[in-house]
Amino acid sequence: MSRVLFTMAFALAILVSVSLHEAGHLITAKRFGMRVTQYFVGYGPTIFSWRRGGTEYGLKAIPLGGFCKIVGMTPADDDVAPADQHRVMWRFPVWKRTVVMASGVTMQFLLAIVGLWFAAAFVGVPNLDYPQTQAELAAQPAAIVVGDCVTADAVRACAPTDPVSPAKSAGLRDGDVLTAVNGVPIATYADMLRVIRQTTPGPASVAYTRDGQPGTVRVDLSAVRRAPLDNPTGPVGTVAALGVGLHVSAPREVTFGPIGAFGATVEYSGWMAGQTYEAAKRIPSKVPALWRSITGAERDPDTPVSVVGVSLLGGEAASLGLWSTVLMIFIGLNVFMGFFNLLPLLPLDGGHIAIAWFERARSWVAARLGRPDPGRVDYLKMMPLTYAVILIGGAFTLLTVTADVVNPITIR
Repeated sequence: MSRVLFTMAFALAILVSVSLHEAGHLITAKRFGMRVTQYFVGYGPTIFSWRRGGTEYGLKAIPLGGFCKIVGMTPADDDVAPADQHRVMWRFPVWKRTVVMASGVTMQFLLAIVGLWFAAAFVGVPNLDYPQTQAELAAQPAAIVVGDCVTADAVRACAPTDPVSPAKSAGLRDGDVLTAVNGVPIATYADMLRVIRQTTPGPASVAYTRDGQPGTVRVDLSAVRRAPLDNPTGPVGTVAALGVGLHVSAPREVTFGPIGAFGATVEYSGWMAGQTYEAAKRIPSKVPALWRSITGAERDPDTPVSVVGVSLLGGEAASLGLWSTVLMIFIGLNVFMGFFNLLPLLPLDGGHIAIAWFERARSWVAARLGRPDPGRVDYLKMMPLTYAVILIGGAFTLLTVTADVVNPITIR
């Protein structure tokens, strides 16, 4: 039950984020004197509304976003009352139109920045020094986690009939750092795996340090069947095993305190922007995996998610008490939505900004060449491209929502 409530709460937080996006448009448009007729949270039938300052504010029945109606965003708009002709958006200077169109994503970036500061100060953010790739893990010191058993045939969970781990039998402990096997020095975890694999199963001498003090134990290395370290799908052979894993001493999450969080926010803002860019680049290549996940294949955790999937992940993280994860999901969503809305494509905010500056640049060039001002871009000619963007976006949204309902990504 708590997971359902947390999921609903996270979905509400997303709705608040979208509402603040639209509020950014509303506030700046009214500040510049543009005519704003409506500001609503949600779509569909109106639940309630009120009027103030010539604008109708309210709540609609379908909580899937919100909108701010600014009169005359383009010269093609034909629903402008005669009394509002002087306040239509397209008549205002290009810089003011840019501020209004960019203020929505600015609100979401501000949400992300505030969220990052709060997480860095009090809750925790991912430790950027924590090893992420196989190469980084392999380069770690050979600090170990002692397993309960060794499995002779494959890497799997322990069964009652599996023999006790040689490391456990010999008295090695979690956090011990191995330094040599049979006198062969070990500097990294990769060294440890290589040296043990090259050692004959049976009695061996293992040197280690524990709390800074050196020690040596005799172990009886088990014989197991494994593929080569550099070729996991290669031929299986008999090798030695100690029955240990890698112990990473670095924390997965770090906090910086209220003051240190300001500098961390700058660093992590750049990191989040980079992560968003890399994730966006992978989207086209992940579409086939999304489709396969709908048709019965296992869901790739690296595939895109919709607001449904994000809400499910946020709710699950909250139900598990993973509040840093909750915040990072919310922050990441706002960063992604901000950059996505800046794409120079209609009907996105970035599309309107791009056209406004294209018109300005074209007029400037015409004036320098002594030619007539070419005027405004004909938005009607842009409609086929706009509809194509809407169609592709709608299809992708339907695909991700379906995958999130049929085969959702989970944290566990």
